[in-house]
Amino acid sequence: MATPLSLLLPSSSSSKPSSPLHSTLSNPLPPKSISFPRSWGTSGNPRKIVLRARSESTPPDPPMAAVGADLDVSISPRVSSLKPSKTMAITDQATALVQAGVPVIRLAAGEPDFDTPAAIAEAGINAIRQGHTRYTPNAGTLELRKAICHKLFEENGLSHTPDQILVSNGAKQCIMQAVLAVCSPGDEVLIPAPYWVSYPEMARLADATPVILPTDISDNFLLKPEFLASKINERSRLLIICSPSNPTGSVYPKELLEEIADIVREHPRLLVLSDEIYEHIIYPPAKHTSFASLPGMWERTLTVNGFSKAFAMTGWRLGYLACPKHFVAACGKIQSQSTSGASSISQNAGLAALNLGYAGGEAVSTMVKAFQERRDFLVKSFKEIPGVKISEPQGAFYLFVDFSSFYGSEVEGFGIIKDSESLCRFLLDKAQVALVPGDAFGDDKCIRISYAASLSTLQAATEKIKEVINLLKPAVAV
Repeated sequence: MATPLSLLLPSSSSSKPSSPLHSTLSNPLPPKSISFPRSWGTSGNPRKIVLRARSESTPPDPPMAAVGADLDVSISPRVSSLKPSKTMAITDQATALVQAGVPVIRLAAGEPDFDTPAAIAEAGINAIRQGHTRYTPNAGTLELRKAICHKLFEENGLSHTPDQILVSNGAKQCIMQAVLAVCSPGDEVLIPAPYWVSYPEMARLADATPVILPTDISDNFLLKPEFLASKINERSRLLIICSPSNPTGSVYPKELLEEIADIVREHPRLLVLSDEIYEHIIYPPAKHTSFASLPGMWERTLTVNGFSKAFAMTGWRLGYLACPKHFVAACGKIQSQSTSGASSISQNAGLAALNLGYAGGEAVSTMVKAFQERRDFLVKSFKEIPGVKISEPQGAFYLFVDFSSFYGSEVEGFGIIKDSESLCRFLLDKAQVALVPGDAFGDDKCIRISYAASLSTLQAATEKIKEVINLLKPAVAV
C-alpha cells in the first residue's frame, strides 16, 4: 500500500513550505534535517535515513577544515564553487520516493523512455561475445570515426577526417573537454538562457566566466543577434549554441544562425561550441542546421553530438567531438589523462546505430513520431490553463512553461508560491509530479516538463497538475 506523500515529508508551514525537494533545491544551504524512506522494513513501515546540515544562520566552515591534528579534509575552491545539477538531484529524489511506494510521476529526467533499438543492442552483445572488450585507441576506433565522418558529410554537410573526430564517454564529456581546452582564466563563455544546467559550471571549472544572455518566450527563446553583438568583448572566447535546445525545444532557423555567424566572423578570437545532441528529434517544418556548415564557421566551430538522445542510448555513454585537428588533439590530451577511450562495447553499438540509415532510419523516426504526438498533447493541454504561457517546442522532448503569473499565490497548508522552485515543490507535494524548476536553466519564470514518458503517463500527470493549479489564482495580471 502506498504511503501518502505527506507522511514521508517534513510538515510545512504557511511561511516556509517544505517538501522532498527542499533539500535538493534550496541551494546552497539545506534545512537542518530531512528524511526520506530508504527501504521498507518487514513491518511495512519505511526505514528512514536522516540527513542533518547547518542552518542558514550557522557560519560557513573555515577554508581549512581538519579532522584530528593532521588530516586536512578541505575541498578545492574550484569544486566548492560548483552547483550540483538540479535535474539529476530531482530525478534521484523522485526515484527514491517511487522506491518508497509513493506514486510520483517523474517528468524531470532528460532521457528517452524507449529501449535502445534491437539492432544496436545486439551489436553490443555481440561485441562482448566476440571479445571486443579491450581498450580502444584514445580517440575511438578508426571504424567508428570513419562512420562518424560519413554521417557528418551526408547529414550535416561537414567534411571531416578521422583525426578530426574524438569519441568520448558521452557528449557531456566532449563539452567539458572542449571548454577546458580552449578557455583560459579570465575568458568569457557566452551562454544564451535558458541553458542546459551544466554549461555555466563547466565554464567555471575552466576558470572562465559564464556570461548569461537572456532570451524571451515571445521570441521562442532564440538569441537576438544584436544583443549578442553588444555582449562580445576582447575576453569573449566561446559562444555555446544548443539547437534543438534543452530545456526549451527551440530550433534555430538557418537564417538566424547566418546572422549570428556574421557577428562571430568579426571577432577572430571567438569560437563556437555547437551542441547538436538533439538534432534528429525535430518536428516539421523545423530543420536542423549545423553551425559549422555556414560559410567561414568550420574553422572555429567545435561540433558536439552523440548517441544518447536520438538512439535511446543514454546508459551506453557515447558521444563525439568534430572540429579542426588541433582542437581535437588538445581535447584528446585531457581525455588520455582522465578516462581514456570510450567503452569498446559501446563503440560497437554506436557503429550499428550509424548503420541504421539516414538520420537513424525507421527506428529513430518511430520514436520522433511518438515524441511529436506527446508534444502536441501537452501544448494543447497547457494552453487550456489561464495564465500559462507556452512557446511550442520544435525539437527535443521538453516543454518549458511560464507559470510566473501564479507567483505570489498562497496555498493553505503549503505556503507562498514565490518562484519556480517553490512551484515545483508544490506540484510534487500536492500533485505528486516531479518537474524541474526553471531557475536551474537560468529562467525562474518557467518549469521544464520532459515528455520522454508514455502518453498515458503524460495524461495522468496533466490531470493532476491542472487539479492542483486550480488551487492557485494568477497573482499577476495576464
